[in-house]
Amino acid sequence: MPGSEPDGPAVPGGDAVRREVRCRMCGRPLRGTASRRSGLGPSCDAKLHPPAPEIRTRRREAEQDPIPGV
Repeated sequence: MPGSEPDGPAVPGGDAVRREVRCRMCGRPLRGTASRRSGLGPSCDAKLHPPAPEIRTRRREAEQDPIPGV
């Protein structure tokens, strides 16, 4: 599987040397911290984990007459 091994060529990134991490699905280099941790780029992560459907509540307020004397 392309990019399954996180040890690639060293890429300079600030003070520390960062290893190049590639997406486990498509093999593109990952730049974001969250993407590097998960091993998936944003588009590949969206393919595997689509957003949950919006669930609407079925609760409705019933119209009521006011209570006499209140």
